[in-house]
Amino acid sequence: MPDIHKLNEYGVLKPFGKLAHNTNLWHLNRRSAAGGFAVGVFFAFMPVPFQMLLAAAAAILFAVNLPLAVALVWISNPLTLTPMLYASYRIGSFLLNRSPHPFHFELSWAWFESSIYTVVPPLLLGSLVLGSFAAAITYVLVRRIWRQAVQAAWNERIKLRKARFLKLKEELIERQKRLKDQDD
Repeated sequence: MPDIHKLNEYGVLKPFGKLAHNTNLWHLNRRSAAGGFAVGVFFAFMPVPFQMLLAAAAAILFAVNLPLAVALVWISNPLTLTPMLYASYRIGSFLLNRSPHPFHFELSWAWFESSIYTVVPPLLLGSLVLGSFAAAITYVLVRRIWRQAVQAAWNERIKLRKARFLKLKEELIERQKRLKDQDD
């Protein structure tokens, strides 16, 4: 667990107060890692500002790994954002039974006012659907991969124990033979 005094120094965590001091937020285990991945991937699909802050709030709410949740928001970056938003818009349009409208983005209030009823609803619905789907798949995959890694480590441990046992058994048989030879 990070030092509480160091946590208080980070301005991003100040709005959460003592909630950010929950030890579950900082532990790395199968549940917290899978949850952190799911939260981060979900918010990566959300077309809203302050995704990292929202992911941190959700991680605190669900008591999952906070650093993973915040870091995975960066899946949506300048290279991936356009395809993610386009896919979200297309899926949202399909679910709302609307034909996708070709549009040209402009950074202006007039564009926003004209597209708020045509572009934003399908985009938000598609983002929610894709984000939820990606989060669910990520959660299941991380848990499965973690379990397989633990199982492989356990199997390796059993294999090493068997090898040590066989070696000790061979040494014991050899010792018994030497003792028998000395008695004869």
